[in-house]
Amino acid sequence: MLSFGASVGGKKFSINPRRVFRRKGRRMSNSPLVGYTQISPNSTNPRKDSIKKITIHHMAGNLSVENCGKVFAPASRQASANYGIGTDGRVGMYVEEKNRAWTSSNAANDNQAVTIEVANDKTGGDWHVSDVALAKLVDLCTDICRRNGIQKLVYTNDAAGNLTRHNMFAATDCPGPYLQSQFPYVAEEVNKRLNPPPPALLSYVVRITANELNIRTGPGTGFSANGSIKDKGVYTIVEEAEGPGAKKWGKLKSGLGWISLDYTTRV
Repeated sequence: MLSFGASVGGKKFSINPRRVFRRKGRRMSNSPLVGYTQISPNSTNPRKDSIKKITIHHMAGNLSVENCGKVFAPASRQASANYGIGTDGRVGMYVEEKNRAWTSSNAANDNQAVTIEVANDKTGGDWHVSDVALAKLVDLCTDICRRNGIQKLVYTNDAAGNLTRHNMFAATDCPGPYLQSQFPYVAEEVNKRLNPPPPALLSYVVRITANELNIRTGPGTGFSANGSIKDKGVYTIVEEAEGPGAKKWGKLKSGLGWISLDYTTRV
């Protein structure tokens, strides 16, 4: 397991980004997506609440994760973030998740939120961010939600949701027009991963080729017969399974049971 060098006040030490902590019975850890770590002295240790939110910011510049770490390194800066994402999609960590970063000008929010700074690939205007950084932002938000038990990311365009912005708490343009416009997309994409739709029900039609085909109560000849099909008709299959006596068994939509698909052709 890799660890990454970090420094505070010039002292070097190492932090494993997967290190696990506990708060009020919940395991707390850092993202395995982290590729660079420089711990900032600007944080409240530990955070005073459990993680319930994510707050996204922009860097207002095209900073690498290393340069973002340098910005947060001086204690005089009085600012930090849990994570940063560079235009190249690399992820930096500056405050561990067990601790509150000083990011959003709002202690109540930041004690509940994991905060993320995202680099801009264009300065000024709509403060665009790269597609690579945006994709990594979705990855990171999904990871944060999974590890912290956040079942759904909700963006309400105000502080009531659990996906929040800096300009909800302070008079600032952060996170910039472009990234702000992507908040509904980020929530939607994260939620697709957190709550994927159930697989589509299998359904197709077959024609019976045998003169008489037994219907069985389960997928295999070891199950008892429940009648038979003698009309060489067309039937709908809604489930497949392997079992003795056939290469594959199909469950009839009628609910009567299972038939051997060896004696059928798809219509």
